Amino acid sequence: MATATPATPVTPAAPAAPGPASRPLRRILGRASWTAGAWLAALVFFFPVLWMVLTAFKQEADAYTTTPHLVFSPTLAQFRAVFHSGIGPYLANSALATVLSTLLVLVLGIPAGYALSIRSVRKWRDALFFFISTKMLPVVAAIVPIYLAVRDIGALDNIGTLIVLYTAMNLPIAVWMLRSFFLEVPVEVLEAARVDGVTLRQEITRVMLPMVAPGIAATALICVIFSWNEFFFALNLTSVRAATMPVFLVGFMTSEGLYWAKLAAAATLACLPVLLAGWIAQKQLVRGLSMGAVK
Repeated sequence: MATATPATPVTPAAPAAPGPASRPLRRILGRASWTAGAWLAALVFFFPVLWMVLTAFKQEADAYTTTPHLVFSPTLAQFRAVFHSGIGPYLANSALATVLSTLLVLVLGIPAGYALSIRSVRKWRDALFFFISTKMLPVVAAIVPIYLAVRDIGALDNIGTLIVLYTAMNLPIAVWMLRSFFLEVPVEVLEAARVDGVTLRQEITRVMLPMVAPGIAATALICVIFSWNEFFFALNLTSVRAATMPVFLVGFMTSEGLYWAKLAAAATLACLPVLLAGWIAQKQLVRGLSMGAVK
């Protein structure tokens, strides 16, 4: 009697690997999806700015509506009204406080960043923590003693007071940023310069500063943005002579009448200097913020 031979189990065939022709297609689709996502995110963040600019060219009746008006007759009446409201002194005060405080931050922050990176001082970690700890105190909690001190020395409604406060506000962040940029300078470059006999001043001005110029530009632009947009100190410590652009914008918010279009026009004018500064320094800004990203 013949013995039956057991059947050999059939192994399912493995799925075929994607061919060489499908890999470039997947790569192209992946890049296209990332590009579309990036553009979508950019449009979402940029839309409020675009809507503000469009509203600035509308009449008040078109701006203050439940249903947004996408089609309207553009007008410059709101910008004329803003200029007639006396925007000049506010722009001048903001520009003066921003420029001078940023220069002071760089003058004080560059030596501090150098000392905390290249020529490390004793207990440099404690010094860095002290710098950043000054940002932990809420401004609301410090405004009363600051107001009393400024009042006692007769410095209320003074642009110099804002310059000092803006410098103190931006200096901790600037020191941390500048230190990180100084740390990216190769040690071999500094050793070669010292062998050539450069002094400490020449090492900073001729060797270090040209190499970290993009980082300095990025730090300066961030200080400009923070100083230009600062509102709390300007509101509580100024009234007429030293009031800045954020205080001027608040003046358009009234309980009577319509102010949306005028406020949008004033906000557009207030944003222009910072946007122009960012556009002019965009190459340096990108290089500065990406320093150390690739080793």
